Amino acid sequence: MTARTINPVARLLTALVIAAALVFSVDWVSALTALIGELVLFAVIGVTLRAALTRAAVVLVAAALTGVTILLYGQTSGTVHWHFFLVTISDGSIALALATFLRVLAIALPSVILFIDVESTELADGLGQVLRLPARFVLGALAGLRMVGLLGQDWRYLGYARRARGVADHARVRRIAGQAFALLVFAVRRGSKLATAMEARGFGAYPTRTWARPSPFGGREFALIAAGFAIAAAAIVVSVAYGTWNFIGSR
Repeated sequence: MTARTINPVARLLTALVIAAALVFSVDWVSALTALIGELVLFAVIGVTLRAALTRAAVVLVAAALTGVTILLYGQTSGTVHWHFFLVTISDGSIALALATFLRVLAIALPSVILFIDVESTELADGLGQVLRLPARFVLGALAGLRMVGLLGQDWRYLGYARRARGVADHARVRRIAGQAFALLVFAVRRGSKLATAMEARGFGAYPTRTWARPSPFGGREFALIAAGFAIAAAAIVVSVAYGTWNFIGSR
């Protein structure tokens, strides 16, 4: 079983299962247990180390920033190690910062790592064929996602046009506001035309809608989802056994 051959819907459900288990408690034991299980899972499904490190770096920075914020401004309890104005570092803030850091990593990593090589078209096929979501919604979202890349191109062209007319070097704030409004008009106009064209071609036909590419969902997908449930269950059981389970910050 490799990550490339697994249906995107199974990856999505696995990430949701793990996140749902971790969101109910703020403690470092459940987060660390889930994190260890996730690393094992990533190795089993064949996620390359380079790709994992590249994607995980962004998550690691975000988790570290969140942890530092909690460390400096979190709930004060136990021994106070340092205090200055609004900043207080205590035993409670240190424990909460560690739990938050691990929790952010454990929740975000599956969402990032499992979707390394997923294409938007594959995900749309899975949502429409496996989860049976309305084709109009799925294909509309897919088309909108593919149009996002054009926004950057439109922004550059608008900038080129303004420079050619000699109005790009004055009143920078007003220029950016006007250019942003023009970009919004372009996006709405393009979206309206695309929606009309897709409707005319029967993209939202129901229940007679057919799909050009099959989206298989079999044993590999069920195994991945089962692994997600196992990681979630292990995190909860170990946390409860160690007595650190803290239901949504109840203590």
